[in-house]
Amino acid sequence: MKPSNHAKIITADDPAQRRRLFLKLGVKLGGAALAAGLAGHAGAKAMLPAPGGAERKLRLYNTHTGEQTNAVYWAEGRYQADGMADINRLLRDHRSGEVSQMDTGLLDLLCTLSTRLDTQQRFEIISGYRSPASNALLREHSNGVAQRSLHMDGLAVDLRVPGRALADVRRIALALGGGGVGYYPASDFVHVDVGRVRSW
Repeated sequence: MKPSNHAKIITADDPAQRRRLFLKLGVKLGGAALAAGLAGHAGAKAMLPAPGGAERKLRLYNTHTGEQTNAVYWAEGRYQADGMADINRLLRDHRSGEVSQMDTGLLDLLCTLSTRLDTQQRFEIISGYRSPASNALLREHSNGVAQRSLHMDGLAVDLRVPGRALADVRRIALALGGGGVGYYPASDFVHVDVGRVRSW
């Protein structure tokens, strides 16, 4: 699968430069898309420092499709188009097959979370990107689904980690202060996003 143009242009490691790139992209996509993207970050705490190391990678498993990846998404001082494309594909809307660009800040948050959990286990992904149609469908069956879910902007994932208590994943995600953290023990997952800092 050919990497998207979006993955190729997001190469800045500096948060301020990433924001400038995002704003440029928003102009190309149109005001509505830009407003939607910025709404997810409104009131957010300053971004976490980028994870250290020569490269950043994520081990992910999609619980709906059975697909997995161990993708290097950042190396040689920049985000890598191939690794980003692999992650975007794995985190696609499993209902529609629609692939979207996941936010690099979210990937860095997941990378930091994995390090703080001190685990080599992959993240089991329950939900990554969610199309507006899928989000509307879920809202029909649950009052716990936000109308303007950050999943629709590539800013959120629902996950669990084999061998780690869900409460521990929640506790460490909260300690990072990188965005929203939702705790769903009955459904066996934790929601993390890079929107404003909050918890439920």
